[in-house]
Amino acid sequence: MMNYKEYHGTVSFDDEAEIFHGEVMDLRDVVTFQGSSVKELKTAFKESVDDYLDYCRERGEEPDRPYSGKFVLRMDPQLHRQLSILSSKEGASLNSWVTDRLSNIVTKKMESQ
Repeated sequence: MMNYKEYHGTVSFDDEAEIFHGEVMDLRDVVTFQGSSVKELKTAFKESVDDYLDYCRERGEEPDRPYSGKFVLRMDPQLHRQLSILSSKEGASLNSWVTDRLSNIVTKKMESQ
């Protein structure tokens, strides 16, 4: 996976054409890039992201962002109730309580890798 300015790209190799082809992930718009070497591919990826951002700016539109920060989660109503009670007992909103717990889990996982 490739990363640039919070955007991520996936890459595949076309054996017949002998070229790398990629696409910027998690956007409504289709943004692609290609190159015949890793260096060309990296350059093309960055140029495609920059071109996309320039295009949005010229049109006065907000570019898509890969992640909004909103996460919808479905769960058993009883679990929802229990989590709400726990967060209230700790003086926190359910949202901040869950975010804190998830952040701790991710930090521990990242440190152990």
